[in-house]
Amino acid sequence: MDALTGKFRELYEEWAKATGNLLTWDRLSDLLTALVLLSVMLFVARRARRSIGRLTQLESNQRLLVQRLASFTFTTLGFALALDQLGFDIKVLLGAAGVLTVAVGFAAQTSASNLISGFFLIFERPFVVGQTVDVGGLRGEVIAIDLLSTKIRTFNNLIVRIPNETLVKSQITNFSHYPIRRIELNIGVAYGSNLDVVESTIARVLDQHPRVLKNPPPRILMQGFGASSLDFIVYAWAATELAIDLPSELYREIEAAFRTEKIEIPFPTRTLVVQHVGASADANANLNRPQVLSQLVDE
Repeated sequence: MDALTGKFRELYEEWAKATGNLLTWDRLSDLLTALVLLSVMLFVARRARRSIGRLTQLESNQRLLVQRLASFTFTTLGFALALDQLGFDIKVLLGAAGVLTVAVGFAAQTSASNLISGFFLIFERPFVVGQTVDVGGLRGEVIAIDLLSTKIRTFNNLIVRIPNETLVKSQITNFSHYPIRRIELNIGVAYGSNLDVVESTIARVLDQHPRVLKNPPPRILMQGFGASSLDFIVYAWAATELAIDLPSELYREIEAAFRTEKIEIPFPTRTLVVQHVGASADANANLNRPQVLSQLVDE
C-alpha cells in the first residue's frame, strides 16, 4: 500500500512539474483536509438545525432564529478551518471582514436596525404567529415574524409587510393574548321606561346566552341621560375567538326581548316650538320673525 501511494505521489509530482502547476503533493493533501473539515462542519450544521427544530420549549419563531444562528455559526467555522488549513491567515481575513462589516453597516443602517428589532420581537414576544393584533390602526392576523419584517394578513385578506423597527416603535394591541375578552354594548331606551324592567330584561338575555361567561359576571350600568334616550352600557365576558360575532347576537336578542316587554328603543326626535308674533311687537321683533322661522325649519 505504501509503495502504491509513493508511486502515485511520484506520478503526480511529475505531472505537476510538466504542466507547471504549483500545486504540490502537500498542498493537495491540505486541500483534501480542508474539504473534509468543511464537509464535517456543514454536516454538523444540518444536524444542529434538525435537533433545534425538535425543541418544544421554544416558539416556532425562536426555533427558526436559533436554527439560523447555529447554521451560520457552524458554516462560518467550517470555512474558517478550511481556509486556515489551506494556509490563509485567519487574522487578516477577520480584519478584512471587520472592515467590510463596518462599511456594510453604514450602507445598510435600516436593515441593521430592523435586524436588531427582529431579535427583540422574537424574544420579547409581544405577539406570536396566529394572534390578532392592531399596529397603528392596522388590524389583522400575524402570519410570519422574520428577522427584518413581520407580515400581517388583514381581515380583507391582504398581506401587509411591516419593518420590525416600525413595530418596536409603535403601540401594539394584542387581541389574542388572553383566552377571554370583555365586550361592550351601548343600549338606549325611551324616557319613561321602567329602568328595573330594562335591567332585568338585559340580564335575562345575558344569562340565557350560552356563549356569555358567568365568571366574570356581566355588568349592566346606566351611563347617563342622552338627547332622546336613557343610555345603558353592558359589559360581558366571552372567549376571545367569539368577541367579534357575539355583540351582534346579543343586540338582536335584546331587541327581541325589548319588543316582548314593550320597551321602546327611541330614535332621535326634535320638537319645534313656533311662537306667533303679535301686532304689538316692536319693529325689531317683526323684522327678526322670518329669520327665526327659517332657523326652525332648517333644524
